[in-house]
Amino acid sequence: MKTTIEAGDREFLEALHRRDGATVQTLCDRMGVTATAVRQRLNRLLGLGMVMREAVRSGRGRPHHAYRVTDAGRKELGDNYADLALILWRELRNVEPDIRERIFERIRGAFIRQYEPAVQGESLADRIGELATALEERGFDVEVDDSGELPILRENNCPYLELASSDPSICEMEQAVFERVLGADMRLAQCCLEGHSCCEFHAVPAHGVESMVD
Repeated sequence: MKTTIEAGDREFLEALHRRDGATVQTLCDRMGVTATAVRQRLNRLLGLGMVMREAVRSGRGRPHHAYRVTDAGRKELGDNYADLALILWRELRNVEPDIRERIFERIRGAFIRQYEPAVQGESLADRIGELATALEERGFDVEVDDSGELPILRENNCPYLELASSDPSICEMEQAVFERVLGADMRLAQCCLEGHSCCEFHAVPAHGVESMVD
C-alpha cells in the first residue's frame, strides 16, 4: 500500500535531506521544536522506511546517532507529478486526432493492465471490492457503498482534479477503464467537478433499470 505521510513530514524530510544527515539536537535547533517532538517524528519515519539511523563515532566517547533520508524518503520528496501530467495532457490535445486517439487508447490499456490482475472476483460486488482495494493500494481515497442492491464505488477525493478541471474527458477515460476492468457498465452518477463532495460510479444492471442503484 502506498504510504501516506502526515502534515509536516515533507518539511521535516526536506530539512534532514538538505543537511545530508543530522542528529536529534541539530534538528531541534534547525526546526525550533523539542527533542521529544523530533524523536516522535523520527521514530514514525523510521517505521515507514523513509529515514535511516547510523552510529557516528567521534573520538573516544560513545558514538552518537545521525539520521538520513532513505531512497524511499527521497522518492516521497520527489513525488509531485501534477504539473508535468497537466502539461503532457494539454499537449496531447494538440496532436492530430488519429494519433491522439491511438495514444489515448494506449493510456487506457495501460490503466486496464494495471488493475485487471487484482480484479478476478466472480460477482460484480466482489470485483468492485477488489478494484477498490487496488485503488487504495495506489493512494486513492475510495470506499464501496453496498447498502443498495448493487454496490457503488465512491472516490472521496478526485484523484485527477486539476487535470480534470482542464479537460473533463479524463473522467470519461476513468469510467471506461473501470467498465473494462469490472466487465460491467458503470455510470458516473456524481462528480467533484460538478460541486459534489465525491465521485460516485454506480453499477448499471444488465437490464438497464438504473433506479435499482440510485
